[in-house]
Amino acid sequence: MELAPVWRNRLIALALAAVLLLGFGGYQGYNLLLRRDFVNYTSLADQFKYGSIGNEDDEGIPYWLWLVLPRVFSDKLPGAGGYASLGMTWEPGHEVPVGISKQTIGFPRVGINCAICHTATFRTTPDQPPVIVPGGPSSKLDSLAYLRFLWSAAADERFTADYLMPSMEYVHKFGWLEKQLYRYLVIPLTRDKILKQAQEFAWTAQQPIWGAGRIDPMNRIKFKVLGLPIDHTAGNSDMTPLWNMQQHKGFAYHWDGLQTSLHEAVISGAFGNGATKKSLPLANLAKIEEFIDQVQPPAYPAAIDRTLVTKGEPIFQANCATCHAFGGAQTGQVLNSDTDPQRLTVWSQAAADAYNAFGNSETWDLQKFRKTAGYVSPSLDGIWLRAPYLHNGSVPTLTDLLAKPINRPTTFYRGYDLYDADRLGFVTTGAAAKKGTPYDTKISGNSNQGHLYGTDLSPDQKQALLEYLKTL
Repeated sequence: MELAPVWRNRLIALALAAVLLLGFGGYQGYNLLLRRDFVNYTSLADQFKYGSIGNEDDEGIPYWLWLVLPRVFSDKLPGAGGYASLGMTWEPGHEVPVGISKQTIGFPRVGINCAICHTATFRTTPDQPPVIVPGGPSSKLDSLAYLRFLWSAAADERFTADYLMPSMEYVHKFGWLEKQLYRYLVIPLTRDKILKQAQEFAWTAQQPIWGAGRIDPMNRIKFKVLGLPIDHTAGNSDMTPLWNMQQHKGFAYHWDGLQTSLHEAVISGAFGNGATKKSLPLANLAKIEEFIDQVQPPAYPAAIDRTLVTKGEPIFQANCATCHAFGGAQTGQVLNSDTDPQRLTVWSQAAADAYNAFGNSETWDLQKFRKTAGYVSPSLDGIWLRAPYLHNGSVPTLTDLLAKPINRPTTFYRGYDLYDADRLGFVTTGAAAKKGTPYDTKISGNSNQGHLYGTDLSPDQKQALLEYLKTL
């Protein structure tokens, strides 16, 4: 009986692996399949932006394949520009965008890291290159769209060695053995791995889209890492800043304060992004923690009216400082909230218990997870660059946040990083903004209600307060 093509290819792949490992016995087989060559950056900032968090083993994609996917499957992207159309940003002179780690495990692979979600960009004019701010919240990355691009490409009948290898050979000269490895082993197994991931994320089809600058960070941990039953909660949330953490000691972390240890938050973040107990790079994660302890939010990039600041500071102290100033009695603590409750419902006591048991007997044992009944009242350092606002990113600008909920925008676009200095946020309307993702506050989990603090101030008081907020 003739074997089906898929099984014939897998047998060829196994035979090839056997030849590489046994026939050549050593150097070449080791180099092509097993060699581990990870980049350790001397700069903490580069380690944060490009270093490994340990997910290349299980979820890494072969670099040469990853590089050509946007060219081969450009029809599956939202626009021109390859991965940039999904909100990724390149620094001049770098092979990969910020937030992508390129490491060697037998062959070059790429994986995401913390910076993919926690690097902000902004421009003050439309033709200006983006200013890249490591540690800031990304307002333009559409992480679910990136995953869906990979899933759609892998499900396409063109995802074959015959179709992909010519494009890969155009950008890289493969040796004969390397070419056979990619043809019969790497490409077929990568396709299987991506399709398996698509099945693991099937629950996202029942959710509102995440969109630019948002993510559901906890459900994947519940379902994949902890093995809890899939439920129908949707925790779509704005990206959070990871800067100035040294001054945040004693604060609760994540929007709902489910974690009280920054060290554990960093480790669990690696698991949430695909690291395993076996691959967890503790030394790299320690560098990330050191970096986010030190890195400071950027200064407001334009002139500030110091006369207005003087008027705005006492308004801030009287109306905001208790919950949002460093040293405020409730700053960094979990409070009852009148904003959208959906993110709060995602995390359960069962999830907290499971995560606290997840690392039992490990040197990195996790013990600080908990279930809360509200959202954290954050400090406002770098608040000018943290738009859109509220935990779900439902309010586009600080000016809108000081308006009564009935007067806040009900629809707008996210993902355009041109700064709106008049309203203190990003531009959310117009042709360029519409290349991003639409946001509708009527969709479940997207409500812009609540946070009435400051909404009763006079127009002059609001103007002075906004000017003061630029200085934080």
